[in-house]
Amino acid sequence: MKTRAAVFIAFRYLLGRAREGGRYLRGAAAGIALSLVPIIVTLIVADGMIRGITDRYLELGTGHLQVYDYIDSRNPYPALDGIRGLKNFRGVWEEAHGLGILVGSSASRGATIRAVDKSFFEDEGSRKFLTVISGEAALGSGREVLLGEELASSIGASPGSTIRIMTVRTGNDGRIIPGLASFTVRGIVSSGYRELDSLWCIMSFEEGMKILPDTTPVYLTVKISDPYTGADAAADHLYNVLEPSFGVYTWKSLQRSQYNSYESTRQLLLFIMALIVLIAAVNVSSATSMLAIERRHDIAILKTGGAASSFTSRIFLWSAFLTGLIGSVIGICAGLLIGVNINGILYGLEIVLSLFTAIFNGEPVRILNSGYYLETIPIIINVPVVIIIGISTVFCSVLASWIPANRAGKLKPIEILRKN
Repeated sequence: MKTRAAVFIAFRYLLGRAREGGRYLRGAAAGIALSLVPIIVTLIVADGMIRGITDRYLELGTGHLQVYDYIDSRNPYPALDGIRGLKNFRGVWEEAHGLGILVGSSASRGATIRAVDKSFFEDEGSRKFLTVISGEAALGSGREVLLGEELASSIGASPGSTIRIMTVRTGNDGRIIPGLASFTVRGIVSSGYRELDSLWCIMSFEEGMKILPDTTPVYLTVKISDPYTGADAAADHLYNVLEPSFGVYTWKSLQRSQYNSYESTRQLLLFIMALIVLIAAVNVSSATSMLAIERRHDIAILKTGGAASSFTSRIFLWSAFLTGLIGSVIGICAGLLIGVNINGILYGLEIVLSLFTAIFNGEPVRILNSGYYLETIPIIINVPVVIIIGISTVFCSVLASWIPANRAGKLKPIEILRKN
């Protein structure tokens, strides 16, 4: 009964008229709501950017797992039959990487030569994230290549044009022997992420083996149903079904440094935003103190009627709790609303700012330059983290109000009535 009464009075204080002290709590709730909006939007954008970039690396770059033969690095093929047909394994392809210099019509540039099985581009993940800018994303039986958009632009290549690729081999006597081969550009492709597009020169596995050095290791690229939660289990399963000479690496180990860099940046951004939320939560303490001053007369009446000090303190603690709860709910909902529509909001801002700069003959504004960022931010809502943020905000609000609430409970009614 006492708890219900304390909650009822706290609600009255929160929703009461401004001159009765409610303005302080409502102001604190508004501060919490405003501070939560950027942290929720930052969480959605950061998670979306990390997932979008990681997805492209997984589906178009490293794959979900890679299998190497430690004994014969050029012959991992015995593992193909052992992997194909396994449950939850989407596909397996042979692949090799090397370096070369591409010579186009206007310039030459170093590039990563990817020799891959032609069926790699028929996989659902590859089709999802690979955009054909011009030509087609397919490799025939001849000397054909696919070039990343940025790489093709830098050397002046287009579909149907001929480029030359220079690689080196080591002769029997140990001398370096350069080799030059001509290829036809079959298509210009893009992953939507500049770092991948800038170095891509993709050719069929058979043609790649002809021009890459004999020491180039060959490995198997493996894709599974769920790379984010099932990569470690899939690696353990492959260790059990393959010969001991084979090594299995998950994408987490292959991209550890890069993924840790993304995660560290994300954590730093959230930490900075969390400081803003913490300051807003501490502001509830000031609001509680001002409310206690405004409601001194009520405290005196309650204590005169026999209310215990703990009951009076609970009223103000409940006021802080409700303030933090309402502020958290409003702030999180507003942040989620902005976060899920962030692409449209950014696009609208680009239009408005571009119209403004056009008045001064400026160039169009690009908030997220597609040359360096993802063209579209995937919307990822981390529900557990959002819940933790909300609970932490409410807890900080109550904790910050503990001292003023106890002081309010210890006020003596005789002194209050005497001053009034």
